[in-house]
Amino acid sequence: MLVKTFGSAVHGIDAITITIEVNVTGGVGIFLVGLPDNAVKESLQRIESALKTNDLKMPQKKTIINMAPADIRKEGSAYDLPLAIGMLAASEQINFDILHEFVVMGELSLDGSIQPMKGALPIAIQARAEKYKGLILPKQNAREAAVVNDLDVYGVENIKEVIDFFNGINKLEKTIVNTRDEFFETVNHYQTDFSDVKGQENVKRALEIAAAGGHNIIMIGAPGAGKTMLAKRIPTILPPLSLHEALETTKIHSVAGKLDKTSSLMTTRPFRSPHHTISDVALVGGGAFPQPGEISLSHNGVLFLDELPEFKRTVLEVMRQPLEDRIVTISRAKFTVEYPASFMLVASMNPCPCGFYNHPEKDCVCSPGIVQKYLSKISGPLLDRIDIHLEVIPVSFDKLTDNRPTEPSESIRTRVIEARKIQEERFKEITGVYSNAQMSSKMIREFCTIDKPGELLLKNAILKLGLSARAYDRILKVSRTIADLDNSKEIKPHYLAEAIQYRSLDREGWAG
Repeated sequence: MLVKTFGSAVHGIDAITITIEVNVTGGVGIFLVGLPDNAVKESLQRIESALKTNDLKMPQKKTIINMAPADIRKEGSAYDLPLAIGMLAASEQINFDILHEFVVMGELSLDGSIQPMKGALPIAIQARAEKYKGLILPKQNAREAAVVNDLDVYGVENIKEVIDFFNGINKLEKTIVNTRDEFFETVNHYQTDFSDVKGQENVKRALEIAAAGGHNIIMIGAPGAGKTMLAKRIPTILPPLSLHEALETTKIHSVAGKLDKTSSLMTTRPFRSPHHTISDVALVGGGAFPQPGEISLSHNGVLFLDELPEFKRTVLEVMRQPLEDRIVTISRAKFTVEYPASFMLVASMNPCPCGFYNHPEKDCVCSPGIVQKYLSKISGPLLDRIDIHLEVIPVSFDKLTDNRPTEPSESIRTRVIEARKIQEERFKEITGVYSNAQMSSKMIREFCTIDKPGELLLKNAILKLGLSARAYDRILKVSRTIADLDNSKEIKPHYLAEAIQYRSLDREGWAG
């Protein structure tokens, strides 16, 4: 007898429905075809043990299993459950009347219990798109999949529950998640806040500008100046995720298997902080079986690179294209995968190996030329993609012990949201541009016009401070954001003056 069950394969952050055709005919042996990998081939041993434990048996006749489309490689152990159900149905051990209405996925243990899997959310989205009635998957992934409405999601713990469901003996309990209520209840919940930060008013101001315009930022300062503490609080002042952004972010984390099993939807912007020993594949994504990297996991959020010069140069260089295109393309001989990578880069570094160059109280012990050599670990093209360079000075004892309340994240976020609304209106006719940081040179000429006094100020700054040519566009972008925060249509000279001071690493002779 020929029976079809339906599973799903994750490709990038989307899913493709897999039809599992099982034909039991005269003869002996089980033949699995359709480009399965080793994990899928090994499923036959797991299925045999799981069925025996539950007083069932493998088909005793010749069994041919095809996983279509046959030209897509099937990876992972989550096909165990649909393969087992297909074999039971084809050998007439279970009823197959409603089998065609469901997508079934899950890894089997030897006792028949079902283990969690990756990619439940994109699989659920595809199942709904193709008008399936329901999705049966591991109970640990049920809340994640139940975010998708108009689809019955059933979480199961054992293969016996699935068999009894198809035989009409027992009903499975639907997993129901009110996506909108859950999203809006927790969308602004953060453990950290800018009110915890003492002093550093100039740094807070720069981070507010960076958040308002989506600008990449690098902080240079001595150890203990508060760079990491400040960076961790940036998501709290970014605009809240929209429901569409939350779903997109959750899909990426679902595919990577990084989603908290107790949650159904990511409601806060991701903050990723990889260690400086990370490989280029782990950062940008890829591998033998391509997976999203850290830059995709920080999509719609913040990627924080602490101690930037300590990262391998090859690792930093692979970020150049994603920073520009906001997408990662991973190409293999037979296929190409794309992962979104629209993130805000926040980097921090010491000014020199000892950490005390330009320190107001401590002396730098680095020998001549060492500071420049240390900074040269970061390439010009990468620095070209960072709009704001900021020096962070250690906080004095008086400010640390000052108990007066400081401005909370909520107040800063309100101003950031208002500035983003202005930018949305400005770029509404331009596809793929949502913030000032994404402006091209042509857009800068259109939206960042300056008057004669401003032009003279900028000319003097470039000549006297020795600012590089690449600083010109960056200054105009940042000054446009400062004007938006002040709800000004014109870029006034004092906005330019503030933007100029955020180009520390471009100044001639900064590193001696």
